[in-house]
Amino acid sequence: MRIQIPSDCEELLDQQRGVLARWQASTCGLDPSTIDVMLRSDRWQTLYRGVYAAFTGEPSRESLLWAAVRRCGPTAALSYHSAAEVDKLADRPAVLLHVTVAAGREVIIPEAERHGSAPRIVVHRSRRVESARHPTRMPPRTRIEETTLDLTQVAASLDEAVGWLSRACGRRLTRADLLASAMEHRRKLRWRAELSGALDEISDGVHSTLEFRYVRDVERAHGLPAAKRQALVTTGTRSRYLDNLYAEFGLAVELDGRAAHPAEARWQDIHRDNALSRTGLIILHYSWTDVTIRACQTAWEIADVLRSRGWTGHPARCSHCFGDHAVLSGRVPERTA
Repeated sequence: MRIQIPSDCEELLDQQRGVLARWQASTCGLDPSTIDVMLRSDRWQTLYRGVYAAFTGEPSRESLLWAAVRRCGPTAALSYHSAAEVDKLADRPAVLLHVTVAAGREVIIPEAERHGSAPRIVVHRSRRVESARHPTRMPPRTRIEETTLDLTQVAASLDEAVGWLSRACGRRLTRADLLASAMEHRRKLRWRAELSGALDEISDGVHSTLEFRYVRDVERAHGLPAAKRQALVTTGTRSRYLDNLYAEFGLAVELDGRAAHPAEARWQDIHRDNALSRTGLIILHYSWTDVTIRACQTAWEIADVLRSRGWTGHPARCSHCFGDHAVLSGRVPERTA
């Protein structure tokens, strides 16, 4: 027996990657009893209670995301790591699916209702879901600014939180000023002052947590002159962006985070550095450990080079310069009584 699916329903299934919720049936001209017939004949399958896949076999990741948001109702939106996944803010899919609903809405999803490979859904509640949800993007999800700020609030550390801000701006998904505006609409925000400061740095060209830590813990904490961030330099017909350029003193500081500088690109960086050195530019490279654990020693090494090339200032001693971790090879005197 051939069952005719209304054209409106076919279009909705196509948009939702083959997924349909029972509450959507009446809106697209489908008799709910037809769903039961398709399930009994094994032509459709259940993903969550009241949410179905109009096909057999394993559902795609996109289908699962649609199923999760439709399971939570018409005003729900993918959020947190799931919204970050579809907007390319996250690099890999999260194990759990995150959906935000209105604060007064009761959505309880028992573990037993999941079918097959459908992941567990984590339901978040918000009084701002209407304004936080993007007006047009599909599947429904929170705006990228809201997603980014949500992720900063569940981050395990300030470094991780800053990393979300840097990634969102570095990938040109949003801008620092838009994130700052979104922050103003939140009454409660963990690390508000620190995140606001990080956005100021990001707007000046800081693209990663490592670069933020360099500016805060190495350069500013020790009174070094301010470098130009992401400075464009050209040698011959080739151009390159340098993380930190002290152009007046012919010095560049490159920060070699593994994520930003994968192994296959290191040889290209070395050859570019060699070409730049022929122009008289000195390039210093520092790692995450140099910037975080050895920030004081790193600052004083950079200060030595700056002074050798004309800087008349003096590096300042931060509160950590006398700590056990600041092994400065005798450059900073021990604290005296």
